[in-house]
Amino acid sequence: MALMFNRLAHNFIKNGYYPTDEATLAGIVSAIEPSGTRIRIFDPCCGEGTALATLKQHLVQLAAVQALGVEYDAERAWHAKRLLDTALHSDIHDVTFTARSMGLLFLNPPYGDVVADKAQTSGESGGRARLEKLFFRRTWSSLKIGGLLVLIVPFYVLDAEFAQMIARNFEQVRFFMAPERQFKQCVVFGVRRRSDRPNPAIAELLERGGRGEIADVLPQAWPDEPYAVPDCDLDDPAFRLNAVRLDAPQLEAEVDRLNASTLWPSFATFFAQGYLAPRAPLCPMRPWHLALALAAGQVGGVVRSPDGRVLFVKGDTFKAKRDHVDVQTNEDGSITETRVSTDVFVPLIRGIDFTPGASLGSIVTVS
Repeated sequence: MALMFNRLAHNFIKNGYYPTDEATLAGIVSAIEPSGTRIRIFDPCCGEGTALATLKQHLVQLAAVQALGVEYDAERAWHAKRLLDTALHSDIHDVTFTARSMGLLFLNPPYGDVVADKAQTSGESGGRARLEKLFFRRTWSSLKIGGLLVLIVPFYVLDAEFAQMIARNFEQVRFFMAPERQFKQCVVFGVRRRSDRPNPAIAELLERGGRGEIADVLPQAWPDEPYAVPDCDLDDPAFRLNAVRLDAPQLEAEVDRLNASTLWPSFATFFAQGYLAPRAPLCPMRPWHLALALAAGQVGGVVRSPDGRVLFVKGDTFKAKRDHVDVQTNEDGSITETRVSTDVFVPLIRGIDFTPGASLGSIVTVS
């Protein structure tokens, strides 16, 4: 199955995108095991979803696994939807997620420098502005305490700033060079801890790796105790992974997928009143009843009288003024005139005569 996934991934090698290679994935798979029975794994730049699907295939042998991904490219995102439980076609910056909700964060972000931002809105606080750091800052908070980070980046990206970020928030950190050497990638494992002062030993390890001073290659068979992916509450109603902007194809797919949970199956139940036989009101209608019915669009359609006359009618309501003049004679003989203008709603019903004969097509006003 992993070989099939990677053959599929090979079709997407274009536009600077390269999926995680098979040898690196095999080494990562051998290094992780679930520590519980229900886990959630997340890839915020999942490509076509093959890497995360491979991890799920390994973990699902011992636990129930929910695999979630986000991908910016439309074609790759729709392929990921076939492999993962949830895959959003979206920019990661337009995605909201519940903090501390993932058991594993698989992060193989885009590589390269951030486009120059004169307004300084890129979020980089110092050091060299890189996409790898941007994605790390945006997504590491998704990991729960004790959750596992698997980070794949070019080794030279691990400068002092990046090393400090990891050393402040992760423990049990290991650094390896990836078996595939074309892109000079490294693999960093770490377990999230509560944020504190950076661990100097971890920071030094990562900086040495960033300078190319560590040549250890990720083993294909993990020699030590595997990293544990912790339990997650897969039934938590408060969990969220949502795209702020949802395009029409994804909305249509979601409506189809959740059809049983929408109102469409019950449409006739809630909106079948129009099929009921009309009933006469209990009391005579007043003019304001008619105005309300007209304003609500309830008066209209084809009307047939008992004598066979057929009218197509349409009702409306317009506002008019009703003036009232009050004249009062004062004690000194002067006259005071008070004019009161009141808004009134006037109903109006017009119709087209459809009765065959001389009147056909004439406009009539129903008083």
